[in-house]
Amino acid sequence: MALKLGKHPPKHDPRTLRFAHYTSAQRGAPPAKIDYSKPVLSWPMMQNDKYPLCACAAAGHMIQQWTADTGEMVVPSDAQVLAAYRHFVGDNLEAGAHMLDVLKHWRRHGISEHKVAGFAQLDPRNLEQVRQAIWIFGNCYVGLALPDHIAHAPDPRKVPWTVSKHADREFAPNLHNGHCVPIVGYDQERLYIVTWGALISMSFDFCATYMDEAYAVLSPDWISGKWGEAPSGFDMQAMKVDLHRITGE
Repeated sequence: MALKLGKHPPKHDPRTLRFAHYTSAQRGAPPAKIDYSKPVLSWPMMQNDKYPLCACAAAGHMIQQWTADTGEMVVPSDAQVLAAYRHFVGDNLEAGAHMLDVLKHWRRHGISEHKVAGFAQLDPRNLEQVRQAIWIFGNCYVGLALPDHIAHAPDPRKVPWTVSKHADREFAPNLHNGHCVPIVGYDQERLYIVTWGALISMSFDFCATYMDEAYAVLSPDWISGKWGEAPSGFDMQAMKVDLHRITGE
């Protein structure tokens, strides 16, 4: 099965907000387990089997999950996801994209007519921040430098996403195998991600070993129209104030 990657190595911008600022305002530790994927019965491929547009497909899956959790589910079409990807690559559909570029475009112009209010960068070595981000924001937008034994497998979804004891090069993180996924839940042992049209899991040590960038993304889709707040009770206004201070928008 042909499944594409497409995430470029991490791109840095000193203006990017830091997630640690927002966790300090939350009371208590995140729950021992969270599953925000429950309302979604199936996940479309979003053409990530044809093109290396994982950074845009991940955004589409996040929109699908947020809206399913807070109201009526919206599933971005293949055409909408591809249109977002074309913004970065034009006609060079094999080019791939930077996650940070996708986030900036998503905030300013939207994907599938859905804009995000902002985003904040996590420390990719800090798995507690990952749990906090999932709890507060509904998911986590994550980049992985996959090892060759997964990236080059006939179907990477069927290979255990755990850390091997082998020291061979094929088990080392590889920036050329960049892949972007949303984490939509976790329990005491594993994190649950959406990739290539499926919900699969990876171990915490796999995440710590291969994750090279991560973002918490704040979306109006995470705010329930019925209750007027996120399921996590997060205050969107705090981030909007900081975004205005930094961008003037």
